[in-house]
Amino acid sequence: MAGHSKWANIQHRKGAQDARRGKLFTKLIREITVAARTGGGDPGNNPRLRAVMDKALTANMSKDTIERAIKKGTGAGGTDNYDEVRYEGYGPGGIAVMVDCLTDNRNRTVGEVRHAFTKIGGNLGTDGSVAYLFSKVGVIGFAPGVDEDRLMEAALEAGADDVVPNEDRSVDVLTGPESFEAVRDALAAAGFKPDTAEVTMRASTSVALGQEDAEKMIRLLERLEDLDDVQNVYSNADISEDILAKLA
Repeated sequence: MAGHSKWANIQHRKGAQDARRGKLFTKLIREITVAARTGGGDPGNNPRLRAVMDKALTANMSKDTIERAIKKGTGAGGTDNYDEVRYEGYGPGGIAVMVDCLTDNRNRTVGEVRHAFTKIGGNLGTDGSVAYLFSKVGVIGFAPGVDEDRLMEAALEAGADDVVPNEDRSVDVLTGPESFEAVRDALAAAGFKPDTAEVTMRASTSVALGQEDAEKMIRLLERLEDLDDVQNVYSNADISEDILAKLA
């Protein structure tokens, strides 16, 4: 279950977010465009758009860039038509992997995703082959050193489902998708500033990996994240802090 946070940690340690900022912006603009197209350009009435706008602002994207992407999605400035596609597969050690994409060419995207899997000895599965292992959940992450007792009290009072300490002493507050924003805002009002906050897909069970499979898994995740059409990658990999430290 800690795989989500640990993957975020390894990205941070390797400076991946800074190195790939241009690619990150491309993915965020595409997500904003699709969110506006499917749910309208008013973030007050479009939770999906509001969430990705928050993520874009956190990544230091300008408001002008966000506004242009919204206009593009609502038909004022572009006709790009992206399909939402999810691929499921298996990584090293039988790790379950889900890959969410936005694409204007499904043949290109599935070829690139399949290639990423086969390069490390994994394979694509059929629809539903691993999706049952994941559920949609709000995850509000706090850095090591947060006052866990105070955070737990504030989180549960705000309506969170659970508070989960991780091996590296970071803490995740878990919520239902529908209560995510209310809990996040209540914690911010109580003085708790999260490191990360998003609605994501979280695995119900995890699989611990040794160093060799962990190296392969990180290569797979990086290959997938580098693909322009890939928006999010989820897995049930559990990589220990000791192994992550050796790979960083």
